[in-house]
Amino acid sequence: MDYWFVYRGIILEFLVELYVFYALCTRSLNRRPQFWLRAVLGGVGMLALGLVVAFAYLSIGTSALGRIALYLLLFAVSTAHVALCFEEEYSSILLCCSIAYAAQNLVYKLFLVFFTAIESMRWTDAWGDSFDLIYHIVYYAFFALAALCAYRLFLKKITRMTARLNRNMLRLSLLTLLVTLVICSFQDVAAMRLSVGRENHFEQVDLLILRQTGNLLSIVACVGVLLLASRTLEHEELREEVAYLQHAIRQSELQYEISKDTIGMINIKCHDMKYKLASLVGQNSEQSAALIADIDRTISIYDAQIETNNKLLNVLLTEKSLYCEQNGINFSCMANGEKLGFMTDGDLYCLFGNIIDNALEAVRGLSDKEKRVINLTVVLHGDLLIIREDNYFDGTLSFADRLPVTTKGDVSYHGFGMRSIRMIANKYGGELTVSASDNMFHLSIVFPLQYAE
Repeated sequence: MDYWFVYRGIILEFLVELYVFYALCTRSLNRRPQFWLRAVLGGVGMLALGLVVAFAYLSIGTSALGRIALYLLLFAVSTAHVALCFEEEYSSILLCCSIAYAAQNLVYKLFLVFFTAIESMRWTDAWGDSFDLIYHIVYYAFFALAALCAYRLFLKKITRMTARLNRNMLRLSLLTLLVTLVICSFQDVAAMRLSVGRENHFEQVDLLILRQTGNLLSIVACVGVLLLASRTLEHEELREEVAYLQHAIRQSELQYEISKDTIGMINIKCHDMKYKLASLVGQNSEQSAALIADIDRTISIYDAQIETNNKLLNVLLTEKSLYCEQNGINFSCMANGEKLGFMTDGDLYCLFGNIIDNALEAVRGLSDKEKRVINLTVVLHGDLLIIREDNYFDGTLSFADRLPVTTKGDVSYHGFGMRSIRMIANKYGGELTVSASDNMFHLSIVFPLQYAE
């Protein structure tokens, strides 16, 4: 093989393809200062290293072990280059780069299946002297389309979660690299030696079948690695989410104790002040009496506790109603909390706290004061205990995984809290349903009577 052909047609093409996937897999990582300068200077260094690797390729690149060693060298140095460009732990960089390498090999093997097939049907014979030009046009078009598909199917989801790493992730990244490199290298070297004339051109049908079988096995291995990475990272994300929700429930228990004591103390002080005001009414002028009456009405706001036949719910709803009163929000509540005793205090406080807080987030910014309304009901209907909440909102809601996500404004609106609500509902055999129409948000949780009783 000619030296410049190896450098341009093998090493350089490999690096370009690899860096395309590096770019896709590192989109969510934090860049270092002077990112582009680091990227360009490192890229020049990689081009220079490619010259050396191309020379070594002529000697040892025809053996599987030699090819593995050379590609490992390129991978290791390119990974160091990526690490110089991003402010992340090396384990995160290694995972991203390993996944990128698997994706690059997947796309390459998919092309080989396609190209070997059209070679076997002799469609390429008509390309004549333009073979190289047509080959590269077909290859780059295929690569662009396949890379886009790989990103949408695997990489977009994986790279969104690469910040959630532990030692298992590091082992996963090494497994990803080794499986991809070893399988693909041995298979490529064997196919190169069996080809006639051009690489991937076979005169015997059994050799063609062997090559295509090897390509398909490589594809399966690469897809398996990407699926494993995706599922492992999803599991890690769910584990962290459950841990966070459990922490939120514990915090809710603490908040309930604080709110209960605070509201109880406020009520005691309000009662004392009302008695003292009453004793002053007969001792003052009519003007003073009017002033005292106005103060009495103000105090009564804090003395009006919502009664639901559930002590915890009484405290929570009273606290939220005071907030609504102070912020010009009409909070309408009709709740029978007697049947909610099947929930732990932490779950109950977290459930209703998230429901009302999400509604407050939606209505307190509305310019139309008439729409600053929150309606909450808890009723027993036949064999079901039903929790309903309705409120207005501004903007447009879209849904993912049957939960609302915002398309503009505050991205936390009905976000993480909604997953917490669903987790608690499912824990007690309930079913959460949410919908939106005409700028009105509707939430419903239905518990079977076996829990409500």
